[in-house]
Amino acid sequence: MPEPLPRSFYLQGALAGARSLLNCILVRETAEGIVSGRISETEAYTSDDPSAHSYRGKTVRNATMFGPAGHAYVYLSYGMHYCMNVVTSEMGRADAVLIRAVEPLDGWELMSRRRGLPDVEIDRLAAAASDPRVRVRWGRSLTGGPGKLCQAFGVTLADDGFDLTRGKGMWIISPATASPYHEICASPRIGIRLSVDLLQRFTLRGDPYVSKK
Repeated sequence: MPEPLPRSFYLQGALAGARSLLNCILVRETAEGIVSGRISETEAYTSDDPSAHSYRGKTVRNATMFGPAGHAYVYLSYGMHYCMNVVTSEMGRADAVLIRAVEPLDGWELMSRRRGLPDVEIDRLAAAASDPRVRVRWGRSLTGGPGKLCQAFGVTLADDGFDLTRGKGMWIISPATASPYHEICASPRIGIRLSVDLLQRFTLRGDPYVSKK
């Protein structure tokens, strides 16, 4: 398997990092097995952005954002689901990129079980997965949103501060093959109340594996 992205990759800031992470592969390894997915949707949060968790300074909750680049910042959103970000700046600056969605690659069954699908439904979907429409619907139901993604990948608060550059447990690699999706599209971010006019949600034109069109 390719080497994980080096720490230098994560020092480019949130805006450049959010673009560069598109089409990269998120890999998660646990005792249950390995799952992976192509990153299809990101959002950038800079330290001077009122919608960023780091905007009002360092707290116990957001401390990871102020730490080294290349670490995962995981938080609980509205007491309901986890969201995973990647720290993308030098110590103290606190820029981060939210990974909103991926295209599932490895471990569809494991992701489905984590998402609560019964075995009979998993078997039905697997049998019909040669139909691209079924595959996309199934994929989006698994990882088409930050909360879904974290549940499917088994990411929890225990992973806050995880070093993504080690190549163990969880890491990100460059895409192994060329993706048909290349043109980056910028749009307003989702589910925030401040800085709603900033075009800092990034997707790839024509990519069906996103949280919302």
